[in-house]
Amino acid sequence: MRVLLLNYEFPPLGGGAGNATYHLLEELINKNGLEIDLVTSSSGVFHKKIFSKNITGHFLDINKKEENFHHQSIKDLLIYFLKAFFYSRNLLKQKNYDLIHAFFGVPCGLIALLLNKPYIVSLRGSDVPYFNQRFYWIDRLFIKRLSRQVWKKSAAVIANSQGLKELALKTALNQKIMIIPNGTDTDFFRPGKAKKQNAILFVGRLIQRKGIDLLIRAFSRLPRSFKEGYELWVAGDGPQKEKLLKLAAELKVEKNIKIMGRKSRQEVKKMFQQAKLFVLPSYNEGMSNALLQALASGLPVIFTNTGGSAELVDKDNGITVNKGSIKELVTAMEQILGNENRQKSMGIASRQKSEKMSWKKMVQGYQKIYQFYA
Repeated sequence: MRVLLLNYEFPPLGGGAGNATYHLLEELINKNGLEIDLVTSSSGVFHKKIFSKNITGHFLDINKKEENFHHQSIKDLLIYFLKAFFYSRNLLKQKNYDLIHAFFGVPCGLIALLLNKPYIVSLRGSDVPYFNQRFYWIDRLFIKRLSRQVWKKSAAVIANSQGLKELALKTALNQKIMIIPNGTDTDFFRPGKAKKQNAILFVGRLIQRKGIDLLIRAFSRLPRSFKEGYELWVAGDGPQKEKLLKLAAELKVEKNIKIMGRKSRQEVKKMFQQAKLFVLPSYNEGMSNALLQALASGLPVIFTNTGGSAELVDKDNGITVNKGSIKELVTAMEQILGNENRQKSMGIASRQKSEKMSWKKMVQGYQKIYQFYA
């Protein structure tokens, strides 16, 4: 079976969708009877990469700037759309693909539709209308109608969480949508023996949708004993970095807030093992890879009521707060940080929850769909 896999994100570019694609390929390396060509974006010049005897990556140069690796502009998406469409059309002349797998309905699902082959679409978040506030008007005027057509003509539409499925159904009420959750590497991300630090941890892109400004404001409102005794570690990079540093200074908490930039996988693992609490105050999420990693690392978590929150956070392993509520963030942090026994029991529950979710299970879900077209 031959599969053409389309995703404009692939490490080091992008975030969760690129990570999911990486693990999908990792699980399918040297899989007998399966041949995959990945068409993605390059962090430099065009090149090909042979992952294994059955997987080849085609990395298209979209003029991506290094400082914006984790943020895709409309310009980036348009360049990828044009280059990936013509490149994939040439690949189709060389190989008779049985199926196209598009990560993101737009632009990748649109490319698949135009190539006139059976295709499936993996919804990831920002490709679903009204998921991302910065795309509100383009979603309303253009993407909503386009998404309906892309989804309707696909062989299958797959969301990574119940919350994302429900958001997509607001665009296409009668669309059939399956759910295949993200996974996490529970062998790599796991509780460690490193000495715990008085640290609250956030991991992710420094963009408005992640609500990091709310977390900084909430941290500044903690009782003095917490505020002076704890640090807030922010691991990530993005366009809001300078604004967040300025906010921390204005609130007079800059000494206790460490904005650390982009970290390696090994460094992130160590931070998860050292922190006492993970907080993700996003306005919107599909199913956060960082949250899954925090669970696997045995951390209590605070998460907003969005995306995969219901599947990942309950009273046993964390606290769910309303989007945009600084007051609820403060209360939740006080409740967890002020009770060591609760921290420990929540951490154990987080790890147990994560063990039910793995990349292998995610890939098995996709393999069942692939086999239908073999």
